[in-house]
Amino acid sequence: MYGTEKYGLAQYSQEQQISDEDINPYKPDLLKYITPCLSEVSEFKTWNEACGYELGLLKLDGEELLKQFFVDTATWGLIYWENQYGITIDLNKSYEDRREVIKAKMRGSGTTTRQMIKNTAEAFSGGECNVIMHPENYSFTVQFIGIKGIPKNMEAFKQMLEDIKPAHLAYDFKYTYTVWNFLNDKNLTWDQAKTKTWDNLKVYDG
Repeated sequence: MYGTEKYGLAQYSQEQQISDEDINPYKPDLLKYITPCLSEVSEFKTWNEACGYELGLLKLDGEELLKQFFVDTATWGLIYWENQYGITIDLNKSYEDRREVIKAKMRGSGTTTRQMIKNTAEAFSGGECNVIMHPENYSFTVQFIGIKGIPKNMEAFKQMLEDIKPAHLAYDFKYTYTVWNFLNDKNLTWDQAKTKTWDNLKVYDG
């Protein structure tokens, strides 16, 4: 359905179903462009309904097509972005996950630098990151600062790192977790803490 992200309801090879509810906001009222007496004639009402539907559908299709030119709004058009950047197409992934891979690939195009790796990490995690270089042992550490815990879609991020980093460099990750002093500052009582799992507490923001 247009205008939604009900992923998986329609395959790319199938025609998407468009309801009157989808088209109605785009349908023009052509009767207001003719004289009032003619607008009451049933034939003109039928003409208005038929032509209005087609014009509404045309406008809806135009807006849907325009969305495919931007990664943040593309849906069925993501396959063209993925082809352009040599990304393996996986229709089982959500639109959001596929967009993250595309945006990271866009940021990672060109000669690999510390800033490029940082940009790629931030594109995946959605938060601030730091990249610590260890030239003495040919490695670097990606530190996630802006979010707590392990970011989602890490497997895709690792694959992206393998694609953009020099082959001789190793890497590891450093995650940010909540410390007990922070929980005390948030006045979290012991009874409140007991209602949460350890994984919840490690990423607790209050």
